[in-house]
Amino acid sequence: MPSLARARRHLRAHPLALDAALAAGVLTCMLAGSFVDPHGDHRVSWGIRTPDPLSLLLMTLSAVTLVFRRRAPMTVLALTGTFSVAESVTGDPRAPVAMSAVVALYTVAATTDRRTTLRAGLLTMTVLTGAAMLVGPLPWYAQDNLAIFAWTGIGATAGDAVRSRRAVVQAIRERAERAERTREEEARRRVAEERLRIARDLHDVVAHHIALVNVQAGVAAHVMDKRPDQAKEALAHVREASRSALNELRATVGLLRQSGDPEAPTEPAPGLDRLDELAGTFRSAGLQVEVARADHDARLPAAVDLAAYRVIQEALTNVQKHAGPHAKAEVSVVRVGPHIEVTVLDDGTGETTGPRQGGGHGLLGMRERVTALHGTLTTGPRYGGGFRVHAILPVRTRTAATGEPGEPA
Repeated sequence: MPSLARARRHLRAHPLALDAALAAGVLTCMLAGSFVDPHGDHRVSWGIRTPDPLSLLLMTLSAVTLVFRRRAPMTVLALTGTFSVAESVTGDPRAPVAMSAVVALYTVAATTDRRTTLRAGLLTMTVLTGAAMLVGPLPWYAQDNLAIFAWTGIGATAGDAVRSRRAVVQAIRERAERAERTREEEARRRVAEERLRIARDLHDVVAHHIALVNVQAGVAAHVMDKRPDQAKEALAHVREASRSALNELRATVGLLRQSGDPEAPTEPAPGLDRLDELAGTFRSAGLQVEVARADHDARLPAAVDLAAYRVIQEALTNVQKHAGPHAKAEVSVVRVGPHIEVTVLDDGTGETTGPRQGGGHGLLGMRERVTALHGTLTTGPRYGGGFRVHAILPVRTRTAATGEPGEPA
């Protein structure tokens, strides 16, 4: 079996050798048919006959022509058809040269379209059968003449069937390849989205905590000599901020672990339930933050809850970094119909270029988060000084989704 498979692969890799082998087989069959007489003495018996030298020459030429059937199928069909007509007119007893024309017609049908097959098949059938009936040495109704008609029709039909099957197999293969490409593109898209989401989380965590560490470290350095107690308090805040940063970084990077890794983080992502804690970290860094909530303690989907928290975190971080030393910030979370609105205002008079104008990664990350949830984000300077960040996120609470009373949809 392995040797047979290797032989098939070799023949597919060398089509000319395959056609030469086919031509040799056809020549053998034609020679055997030319020496055998199935009608010996008008009885159902077999006899031996001797073909004409011209018939032997025509059989050899037609077999040699078949070697090139793949390169020029129409030319090979024309030559083998000519040899078959010549043998039908001159051969007595007749030799089966028409077998080569049948093989050539099969090749034309298998390698061209159906319209070409129909035209070539009808022309070959008409010319070979008509020449044998009208000019040949046998009566027009002889069995050999009818056999030419039947075999040419079979050759065209078989070739067309093979061509149709190849087309179906090719179409199935193309659909499978297209589906595979679609799956790969979808996988790449999901990987890119996940990378972007993790990058946003890392940016928010690092920017927030590093800003706090920077402020507290500056305070500690400023009061280290005159007020060591206040410096110790500032360093304690630095330690707490750095610990929180490490924990959140560990949780975020832990998302890249395998799902079965026992060290994967189990702590839930932060949400609006930690808003007071978030505001407290900024207050400890010297930023005056006021929080107002009118969201009726709505239970938000995890993605919406995290996005709202990150928007507030990034906005307050920008206030801390860019609004100036005496800035105040106001945070409001309001439930309005099927949406929740998050607003962060400040009255800072510091430099408002760069990230405050949308050129940094922070505002870009906020916008991507909100847009991914089909929400809207508007940012810009306030009239009279300060900056405003306003996000509208669509909300569909669990109680509203299940149709329970008591929670507005």
